[in-house]
Amino acid sequence: MTGVEAAADYRVEVVRGVDALPEGLWERLAPPGDPMWSRDVLRAMEVSAIGPDGYAYLVLRQDAPGETGVLAVLPVSLFSRLRLDEVLGADVRRRLAPLRRLLPGLLRVPMLFCGHLLGQGHLLTGRQLPAPALDALIGAALALARREGLGTVVFKDFAPVELAALRPSLAGAGFFFLPALPDTELRLGPGGFEDYLTRLPAKARRNARSKLRRAAAWPGLRTEVLEDFAHLLPEMLGLYRQVMDRAEQRLDVLDADFLAAVHSGQPAGRRLVACFEGERLVAFLLCLFAGTGATGARIGLDYRIAHEAGLYHAVHHAAIRLAIDSGCTHIRFAQTAYQPKVELGCDLVEQWYAMTHLRPLRRALLRRLLPPALVAARAKALGPHAAEHLPLSLPEPKRSSRAAR
Repeated sequence: MTGVEAAADYRVEVVRGVDALPEGLWERLAPPGDPMWSRDVLRAMEVSAIGPDGYAYLVLRQDAPGETGVLAVLPVSLFSRLRLDEVLGADVRRRLAPLRRLLPGLLRVPMLFCGHLLGQGHLLTGRQLPAPALDALIGAALALARREGLGTVVFKDFAPVELAALRPSLAGAGFFFLPALPDTELRLGPGGFEDYLTRLPAKARRNARSKLRRAAAWPGLRTEVLEDFAHLLPEMLGLYRQVMDRAEQRLDVLDADFLAAVHSGQPAGRRLVACFEGERLVAFLLCLFAGTGATGARIGLDYRIAHEAGLYHAVHHAAIRLAIDSGCTHIRFAQTAYQPKVELGCDLVEQWYAMTHLRPLRRALLRRLLPPALVAARAKALGPHAAEHLPLSLPEPKRSSRAAR
């Protein structure tokens, strides 16, 4: 533990590693059906070089009479020089490329992300928290940012109900709110894979069966579900890089250490959906499991044949079949490729940012300049779904329930 912030009966400790938390605490507070919040995933992030310069966990405690122990945990990711053009999309990167070549350090932004870098944001707590407790936690996040020289602070990808619970304290600390890219979630009904296909709308069902036939007809193509995929890690990394080279946003880029650490974790918590052309790996979807929830965490594709062989749908259909067979009630996918995921039957899950800067002038500039850029990038990513999934304002919090997850 490397720092303590106190306010009245509340104090916040800064813990530099998920395994330094009290035993059993993470498992007790983490969302039970969200595998991205497993300890294995956090460990993998900490031992790899996927983007942040470091990680920490803000541990909120209360030491009043009769009330001791941990109230909440908030993970944070520290970026000393985040490339802003990598976050705002390919169009912004192209427009700013000449400026970046002339002044390579100009677009590097020191930033503290609160929540989960790779998943939906949560404040981990098992109870309703009063305003002074939330104020203490947010104050500790800002104090950590000051100590680390990170001017911008962002609560990343929080669902409306969770951010609404934090909103009064965030607003009081100078944060403003922006719609983020939605998550994608497929709710799995009763029955098997054929029942899932039957429940799709007619057009989506026809498209799905067409994609299944296309993959089945491709010479030498087969799909397998693997528990042990250590021997495939180099090929996986190459296919993943093909996807990232075409990605709109690159806040994080997984590396060999991350993939190896995930593989070395609990076998029941991960499977690899792998497509082979003969003996050559041509596509994969890394699937993670926790409770009744699954996540298609990251994908890799060989664009040499990706379209013609229907590789994207091949690995997603196999992942859906795997989740159904594993007894899952839902599976989540990444914040990309919204059109095909809607065709798969996914719902778009609304998410928000809360953002501020430690310096008032820069905070005012961010509040004025950043929303149009983020809204434009979000609308482009959503395509035809932008109008129905572009909220204009964050719901007001209910004063009677200041709860956070």
